[in-house]
This record gives sequence, structure tokens and C-alpha cells, in this order.
Amino acid sequence: MSQALLRIRDVVRLYGGERRIFRAAAPVIRAVDGVSIDLDRGRTLGIVGESGSGKSTLARLMVGLLTVTSGEIELDGKSVAGLLREDRRALYRRVQMVFQDPLGSLNPRKTVREILEAPLKALCGMGPAARRRRVEELVSLVQLRAEFVDRYPHEFSGGQCQRIGIARALAAEPELLVLDEPVSALDVSVQAQILALLAELQSRMNLTYVFISHDLAVVETIASEVAVMYLGKIVERGPCAQIFANPQNDYTRLLLSSIPRNVAQFG
Repeated sequence: MSQALLRIRDVVRLYGGERRIFRAAAPVIRAVDGVSIDLDRGRTLGIVGESGSGKSTLARLMVGLLTVTSGEIELDGKSVAGLLREDRRALYRRVQMVFQDPLGSLNPRKTVREILEAPLKALCGMGPAARRRRVEELVSLVQLRAEFVDRYPHEFSGGQCQRIGIARALAAEPELLVLDEPVSALDVSVQAQILALLAELQSRMNLTYVFISHDLAVVETIASEVAVMYLGKIVERGPCAQIFANPQNDYTRLLLSSIPRNVAQFG
């Protein structure tokens, strides 16, 4: 079995360029511009860059929420584009996303039980008894109390909502989690708790993470490798310790210079 779970080859995503009646065509924006990445199983790749660098667009391409303009993304040797056409459920059983806004990503009209049961029905075809057992497992996995399952998202703190979001992402037992700014909306102390939870889950379940963030202090805490994006391109990539100790690119050095070193490590 190939070690690399995720392979990205020369991926480009363009926006704009559409013809308009009586108006000039919209300008073409290269949101992702020739990106290539390999990510091994059980590892965490941190993708960092300022707003507009293309990192969130790349995240959405990885999970099939957007399609590539050119290039190829493969998950365990299978084309993400092909899976989207042929068997979306097979793709979403293997890769899931955790979003930036913990509360906004949850349906306010659904209880936690209903939120967690949705992927179990849609992706796994579980019956009521199996769903009930799995929901209990998921709530325990993310360290929430069992009685929370019959409450609504607005009854929880931001950190608790993000735990629910993580539980939902894990429901179908995916191999890859793409986490798009998952702690940026949380207080620093709560960030540390969520990062510790993610590290524990990865160790227990051999999960592979793509961790998107503009915050290098957070990435330094969790990532084994770092890719730095600027204007749609990856300008530097390497082991986390190497990038932070000896950055080679001017843009990487600029980002690192902005880290308040006294808060660069959590816990």
C-alpha cells in the first residue's frame, strides 16, 4: 500500500474570465497556481499564508467542494474528480472537512444527535440502533457529556461546537481530515484544548490532517510539515522544525517575524 494518502499534482484553480453582455470579461484570478503536494498517512501538513493566499480554496479542492481548473488530486491513488462523478459517498467516507465557524457550520434547527446521525445515514446506511451506538461513541470520543446529544447548537460554547463539528467529521471514520482555520474563532485557552484533542485523536485513529491556518503559532504546535502559500503558489515547504528554525523564503521569514514568541507554544 502506498505511503502517500494525498497526492496533488500541478493543481490550478481559476476564477473569473467569464464573458458578460455589454461588459468586459471579468479578470482571471489564479487562486491556486500550480500546486503539487504529497502527504503521507498519519502526518499533519500545515498550510499557512495570509488571507487571499489560496489556502482555503486549496482545502475545498481537496474535499471536492470545488473542482480543479487543471491538474489532479488523488486520494489513495484514486482521482477526487473521478470519485465526485462516480461515487461521492465513497469520497466523503474517506475525507471530511472541519470548518472555521464552529456554530455557523452546524444546523441550528437540529439537535446534536440529528447532526451526528446525518452522515451515518447518508454515508454509512446505518439503522437506528447502530446510529444510536455510534453517536454515543462519537460524543465520548470528543470528550462531551452524553446528555448533550439532545441539545441544540446555540446551547454550547464555541469550543463545544467545534468538538461537535469534529465528531460529525469523524462519524464515517475518514482517513483524512481537512481543517480550515478550525481554532481561529476560539479563545487561546480553548484553542489549546482543541489542538490537544486533535493530537489525541490522530494518535488513536492514525488520522491524516491538512491543517489550514494564517496563525503560524498554531501550526508550529500541531504540524509535522509546513507548506507556505503566497498568491496561489507554495513558496516553501519542509519539516516544521526546519521551516521555523531556518526559513529560506523571504515571505516565510516575514510571516515568522510576526509571531509573538511568548505565545508560540500552547499548553
